[in-house]
Amino acid sequence: MVEFYVLLTVTVSLIVLKLFHWMYQWRNPKTNGKLPPGSMGFPIIGETFEFMKPHDALQFPTFIKEKIIRHGPVFRTSLFGNKVIISSDTELNIEIAKTIHVAGITKSIARLFGDNNLFLQSKESHKHVRNLSVQLLGSQSLKLRVTEDIDLLARVHIEEGARNGYLDVKETTSKILIECLAKKVMGEMEPEAAKELALCWRYFPSGWFKFGFNLPGTGLYKMLKARNRMLSLLKKMVLNKRASGEELGEFFKIIFAEKEKMSIENAIEYIYTFFLVANETTPRILAATVKLISENPEVMKELRREHLGIAGDRTGKDASLRWEDYKAMTFTKMVINESLRITTTVPTVLRVPDHDIQVGDYTIPAGWTFMGYPSVHFNPEKYEDPFVFNPWRWKGKELGATVSKTYIPFGTGSRLCVGADFAKLLMTMFIHHLCKYRWSNYQSSAVTLFL
Repeated sequence: MVEFYVLLTVTVSLIVLKLFHWMYQWRNPKTNGKLPPGSMGFPIIGETFEFMKPHDALQFPTFIKEKIIRHGPVFRTSLFGNKVIISSDTELNIEIAKTIHVAGITKSIARLFGDNNLFLQSKESHKHVRNLSVQLLGSQSLKLRVTEDIDLLARVHIEEGARNGYLDVKETTSKILIECLAKKVMGEMEPEAAKELALCWRYFPSGWFKFGFNLPGTGLYKMLKARNRMLSLLKKMVLNKRASGEELGEFFKIIFAEKEKMSIENAIEYIYTFFLVANETTPRILAATVKLISENPEVMKELRREHLGIAGDRTGKDASLRWEDYKAMTFTKMVINESLRITTTVPTVLRVPDHDIQVGDYTIPAGWTFMGYPSVHFNPEKYEDPFVFNPWRWKGKELGATVSKTYIPFGTGSRLCVGADFAKLLMTMFIHHLCKYRWSNYQSSAVTLFL
């Protein structure tokens, strides 16, 4: 009996010692150089719970702000099971974005996108996909193909909201976006197929940063089921259209007309990711923009003046917006630029270095995730009263630019968001039709409309 207790004591001691050793190694990871200051939290969990605490949508997470005060603009941590370097140093962020081409994502996002997703593969694959996207969403393509569709969809959906006296901006934007892209990608769809495709989006909630545990009942489990269902639907539609000789949408025509042929499977994966990325970002930002406008009467007044002047007495077919009308919406573009500046409180540079990077006395290790925050957007040396929503600060500036050293809402470098111009066009068209009505802020993503 004594021998049993001795053996049990030794076993428990060894387990405890092993656990302490594991925790020590986790909190003090071995690298080839000196790591930036910071802490790693508990094994696997890291500091994820602190990072995910609710915070003001127009400010960086409290976790980030407190870490910057304590450790400086570059620090280490662990989030979602990944070892992470977080930076608010603008010059470092731009340098990393330009020189490192491997996207930095959590394990759950990697699962959501799929192993063969072209967005997350090599620089060459990403460049090929980017060229395809530009053919559909570049400014020339937007002018020729997309403006009319977005204008019509925005008008129809906002008119419906006006009749109901209530409009959920986020949900409506999502409908406009999906209907527009679905038509461009798939061509004409059967109503039932379109409805089933739309239902899949219910399982893609805002915010993909989730733990990588695919367990029944979890958000990741539901999203992966929706992903598989959506991929199956898209593939079925493509194969049926090709078998029957029906025309596919413009995007598939572009893909299959390429000299560098893409398999149907890869094309479906690409289209799926295209839908997913677009539907995650634009509706959220536009909802925040409408809220900012509704809280600033002078901004709303100037917007109404601009848009009522453009609409004039047009009716019927003549009411459709032209590309020239879009280019003339100067104040609206100022509003959108300011909204993008003040609402971009998420990392806009996400990379995984393939080699150690020396930054002063510190080393950013290869294989760690690098997250760069656009702190320059709130730098009082670059923007007077940076936390104030002031569209007039953009007067006389280049409004068509999507990136500069002081403005990076769409990222920068080789992973610069290819849908930036499309997102700004959609936001502008939505605001144009919304300004035909009077509205008051109802809740975070919805407004009460008055005919």
